[in-house]
Amino acid sequence: MITTISALTSLLFTGAIFGFFYAWVCSTMWGLDAADSRTAIEAMQAMNQSVRNVVFFPAFFLTPVVLVFSAIVFAMSGLYRSAIFFGLAAGLYTTGALVPTALVNVPMNEALASITIPANPAEAARIWAEYSPKWQLWNQLRTVASGVALLLTGYALISGS
Repeated sequence: MITTISALTSLLFTGAIFGFFYAWVCSTMWGLDAADSRTAIEAMQAMNQSVRNVVFFPAFFLTPVVLVFSAIVFAMSGLYRSAIFFGLAAGLYTTGALVPTALVNVPMNEALASITIPANPAEAARIWAEYSPKWQLWNQLRTVASGVALLLTGYALISGS
């Protein structure tokens, strides 16, 4: 029973965080890039402020914890192959999504939050052009890492032994 609960929780958390990053890739940032740069900056500032909440916290911070817990539970149950894939998913998510977020995306978000939105559209366009492509590149890395972690989690569920 504990293996089932931990495995499904791992799948849910990994799927949730992959979906979060994926939505930024295929809609949110494209929409902001299409908007007036002043609007994009203001919206990004608001979204970055609002993401720090109790609903987001479990998927972002607890995904590797849940994955490691599943790896331990499966190893203790003698399901070593599954344990390995849960462990790989935890490591990949941590190094490919959590760490880049802390080292790159969050500092970029904090720098953007500290600016006053310029009245001059050209200045706002310059700021957004310096921010958006780099932020998106790192978000794409987080998305790929989270997506592969999700695949590893799914494989852990079906791999047995």
